Amino acid sequence: MSRPAPRRPESARQPGGAAASPRHFVFLLLHRFSMLAFASALEPLRLANRAAGRTLYTWRLVGEDGAEAECSNRTRCRLDGGLGDIEHGSIVLVCGGIDVQQATTPAIVNWLRRQARHGAAMGGICTGAHALARAGLLDGREATIHWENHDGFAEAFDAVTLNKTVFVIDANRMTSAGGTASLDMMLTLIADHHGKDLANNVADQLIYSAIRTHRDTQRLSIPTRIGVRHPKLGRVIEIMESHIEDPISPADLAHEVGMSTRQLERLFRRYLNRSPKRYYMELRLARARNLLMQTDMSVINVALASGFTSPSHFSKCYRAHYNTTPYRERGAQGSGSPSGSEDTDSATARAHLTDSG
Repeated sequence: MSRPAPRRPESARQPGGAAASPRHFVFLLLHRFSMLAFASALEPLRLANRAAGRTLYTWRLVGEDGAEAECSNRTRCRLDGGLGDIEHGSIVLVCGGIDVQQATTPAIVNWLRRQARHGAAMGGICTGAHALARAGLLDGREATIHWENHDGFAEAFDAVTLNKTVFVIDANRMTSAGGTASLDMMLTLIADHHGKDLANNVADQLIYSAIRTHRDTQRLSIPTRIGVRHPKLGRVIEIMESHIEDPISPADLAHEVGMSTRQLERLFRRYLNRSPKRYYMELRLARARNLLMQTDMSVINVALASGFTSPSHFSKCYRAHYNTTPYRERGAQGSGSPSGSEDTDSATARAHLTDSG
């Protein structure tokens, strides 16, 4: 049974009506925010005003510093103000980027909660959903975040229904996945507010020929990503990606697509130059690295979430693939265990996990 579409705001159910006054957006720029995602959200508003010949939208840039914010490419953006009061009825969009956990400070969380209590609609761009979730503003809602942050978000915020689509609008909460996904979300909002003709006009100005919907997924299809169009190979990889925490044996994978284990082995060797077991291991290690770099999960829990029941086996595989250990990887990110504590951490982990080799 398919999931019903996320709830749309009441104002979005009657497109085409002219607003009595311009809608006001407040862009909260977190430290090291994504410039592309931010620009993709802001420019459609400017172009909508230009195409309509009148001011449909106004906006303001704010940040914790109050003076300027630095984006992930080191460019600095001048702000209009700090974390003060905002205009009633504003739509707050949190623009995130890299290191969003550190950028989401207690002051940011408290400000977001205060604006939500005052009735502001809230949105997250790129990793901005993390800040909203930290403030508890996405509990019981559907949301999305950049695919690279998906695993860490899902582990940290289980009260949020996380999608892998380019954007989600759930009543007065909206999230987009980063990059040009915020462009699709804003074009959808413009169409809801002022009609599809205006949204299409803005898309033409941006030379954007295909507006994605809330049903479109973020990543390229598996055949496109691996450069191979083989239905059974694609299906096996799809199963692998959906069973990272509880890996499936090569024999069971082969059975799922009506092949023998030997045929599956030949298929992977022919098209991907590696065994199914090796490819699966690389997927699991990529999940582990994302969790190490983007969450505060213990190394033990990262191992479990990546399908490893043995800390020594996890560390050995991680070192072989990334030329460093998970403990040093975590230490290099400035959180979790320092690199010098690897032996102690491994001993602790062995006390909690069963070594399956």
